[in-house]
Amino acid sequence: MMRRKRFWQTRILMGICTVVIWSLLSGCALNLEDFQAQGDNGSSPVSSSSGNKLRVIFLDVGQGASQLLISPSGRTMLVDAGNNNMEQQMLDYLRQFGVDRIDIMVGTHPDADHIGGLDAVIDHHEIGAIYMPKIQSNTKTFESLLQSIRSKGLKVKSAQSGLRLDWDDEVKVEMLAPVEVSDDSNNMSAVLKVSYGGTSFLLTGDAERESEKAMMASGKDLRADVLLVGHHGSKSSTSLSFLQQVSPKFAVIQVGDNSYGHPKQEILNRLNKNGVQVYRNDLQGTIEIASDGQNYEITTER
Repeated sequence: MMRRKRFWQTRILMGICTVVIWSLLSGCALNLEDFQAQGDNGSSPVSSSSGNKLRVIFLDVGQGASQLLISPSGRTMLVDAGNNNMEQQMLDYLRQFGVDRIDIMVGTHPDADHIGGLDAVIDHHEIGAIYMPKIQSNTKTFESLLQSIRSKGLKVKSAQSGLRLDWDDEVKVEMLAPVEVSDDSNNMSAVLKVSYGGTSFLLTGDAERESEKAMMASGKDLRADVLLVGHHGSKSSTSLSFLQQVSPKFAVIQVGDNSYGHPKQEILNRLNKNGVQVYRNDLQGTIEIASDGQNYEITTER
């Protein structure tokens, strides 16, 4: 009788274990399914971990621009933050990517579609260094940014050509523009070249032909594998001579619904003729390009 009782106890325990194991496996399957959303190349979504890589994330902020950079050691840089209506979206993005401190912040120039969300980021996060060019704007957006900077007791460093930003020991960050002083805010855009191993990114803000010409004349090495297309694909930027000197493999256009006709077909044709693979926020959502120093992994939101 005792042996039979033990037999049934054993059978019951085995049954319980089987149910538990299948429940765990089912849960894992659901979790994997949740996290295996596909990008355009079938790889993992932009929120996935890229290990010890340089991650450059072109955030989808509509008709505006914002790039979040995460270094191999986990240091962060935020270049621009979209328009005023993107403040909450920017905070959500930073939360999504696990960012609670911005080590370096760059406001490329005072146009609202680039600096509109920076004040909210400053208000809600610890900030290291801030770089902005020496040009002002008589707008509430610009004043709101300055107020947030003052409230945190921060000091703005001047964005100009020739600076080497102290960010990560493994990553070289150079500021290539503005080279010359201009009364045009677009041509005062801070332009960054970010190099990691044998890979490189050129982030151009709204720099137009005047700034592109000055950069080419400066003698700086403009070559980069990834180009952020200037001024959302406007025909005032990405001149043929500049594009050929940069000689990118990939280009990202930060653009949303707009009445300007961005990106211009002339620019798209120029990129295509020069063999550049183009990614666009309006078509593919947030775009992440991760580098291990030799190769790139490109993932898109859709």
